[in-house]
Amino acid sequence: MLDKIALFFLIVGGANWGLIGLFRFDLVAWAFGGSASVISRIIYVLVGLSALWCISLYFKRSNLVEADDHIR
Repeated sequence: MLDKIALFFLIVGGANWGLIGLFRFDLVAWAFGGSASVISRIIYVLVGLSALWCISLYFKRSNLVEADDHIR
């Protein structure tokens, strides 16, 4: 469940960065009252923590693929 929550926040963060890069529009800041608002900052922190958590998913996937390769 935690993996899915982390992936959700990464999708939100990725979409937000895409909008910032393409249109200079920060959706999170717009939706929650500016980039300095408490809710926006919490979302930014959750996106960052999700990115750190998803690093572990990369290694889990790599280990599963390596284990599968050894079985064959």
